[in-house]
Amino acid sequence: MNYVSTRNKNVKISSADAIIKGLSEDGGLFVPQTIPAVSETEISSMINSDYKTRAKLILSKFLTDYSEDELESCINGAYTDQKFGGSNPAPVKKLDDNNFVLELWHGPTCAFKDMALQIMPRLLTTALKKQNSDKTVVILVATSGDTGKAALEGFCDVEGTKILVFYPAHGVSEVQKKQMTSQSGSNTGVMGVLGNFDDCQSGVKRIFSDEKAVKRLEKGGFVFSSANSINWGRLVPQVVYYFSAYADLVKSADIKTGDKLDFIVPTGNFGDILAGYIAKQMGLPVGKLVCASNKNNVLTDFIKTGTYNKNRDFFTTMSPSMDILISSNLERLLFIMSGYDDLKVSGYMDQLNKTGKYTVDPEILSKIQTDFIAGYADEQQTLAAIGDAYNRFNYVIDPHTAVGYCVSAGYQSGNKKVILSTASPYKFPKSVIKGLGGSIQAENEFKLFEILNKKTGVEIPPSLASLENAQVRFDGKCSKEDMTEKVYEFLNV
Repeated sequence: MNYVSTRNKNVKISSADAIIKGLSEDGGLFVPQTIPAVSETEISSMINSDYKTRAKLILSKFLTDYSEDELESCINGAYTDQKFGGSNPAPVKKLDDNNFVLELWHGPTCAFKDMALQIMPRLLTTALKKQNSDKTVVILVATSGDTGKAALEGFCDVEGTKILVFYPAHGVSEVQKKQMTSQSGSNTGVMGVLGNFDDCQSGVKRIFSDEKAVKRLEKGGFVFSSANSINWGRLVPQVVYYFSAYADLVKSADIKTGDKLDFIVPTGNFGDILAGYIAKQMGLPVGKLVCASNKNNVLTDFIKTGTYNKNRDFFTTMSPSMDILISSNLERLLFIMSGYDDLKVSGYMDQLNKTGKYTVDPEILSKIQTDFIAGYADEQQTLAAIGDAYNRFNYVIDPHTAVGYCVSAGYQSGNKKVILSTASPYKFPKSVIKGLGGSIQAENEFKLFEILNKKTGVEIPPSLASLENAQVRFDGKCSKEDMTEKVYEFLNV
């Protein structure tokens, strides 16, 4: 299967090439030429299989230039019992007969990004071997909190790679920051940016499309790639857990094969929910995909009106991984829904770049509203959702999951609902304890772990328990204009 650019469908490359490149030279994102189908028989076959087997079935349909042995090696190396605390890295928890939670945070960094970023480095290094490339791949990452640590952990000391993460210096939680700045590895780097996530993301995209920077790196034996969800190798593993959740609920007899499920997805960069849309296009019985935003509700307004407008106040919230005003993966959705009309999509993206907004055609909006609905939760609603989940179900959720929980509570369709839980509550202990009505008098977030543990009985993840005393290796900061120079310094080119 070939992949085409959302801004030039005449660009056609293999899946291995798409994973190595990350972003097309024209600034577009890679999308498969066709979305493969999964039959009802294949869905049924997943019911009694494990997560690795399910992953192999789905990934083999998209990564057709990878051999069966190569895929098995990547999957088996990524989803180990040791890394994810058991044989099912994405378990479904039942709240009541109609409401379920898909827990995606059992990996080494306690965030859903591990589901993709434990396998992506393996897909990338396999692709490099297939091409007999002797270049070192430079992974540039913009993070709003969780992607950075998950990428650093996934690529740490991976041969043939270097990774530099840019994060908003004052826009992540204390735990998220310490996770990144204490990262080990001889090939890793972390840099705070004096701006927000959109500044980080725009800066990384700008570097990728900077011909001068690309040529300078090539002379030094380097080539750019990305671990953000703009890279197809990061997004496609996320499709798997939608199928896995469905199979698990059939197995537990909570639904029957063919029943539709609604998925409620806390959403920032639109990658996680786009994976759900792709699963639906493949044949998974999905009813509605519910886009749940925080106070930065640009996606809510877009899905309701068809106008995407980033010209608005930016809010730093208790759910920082969703503090985003430019949702990159929306470009992929527009490309698919427009019938792969690269000229139309290029026009929308050009308008966004020049004016900060665009309005889609009525036909595209109608298609979007057929599959998606949207809602948002402000800060007080998010705190209330944390308390409600605990009081009603004795279930502890982080602020991002709480946004999904809140939006889900206001939405009924007749289908059973699955909320995607994207992070451990211990990544945001201050907000969680506040939502539970507890005292947050402590000198730092790490001291709150014990308070949260005593209040709820939820085990402190070992990887977070040891974080307070971890040594900080990276304390640098730069302006958004200086990001390219920081890349040169990191690589000594």
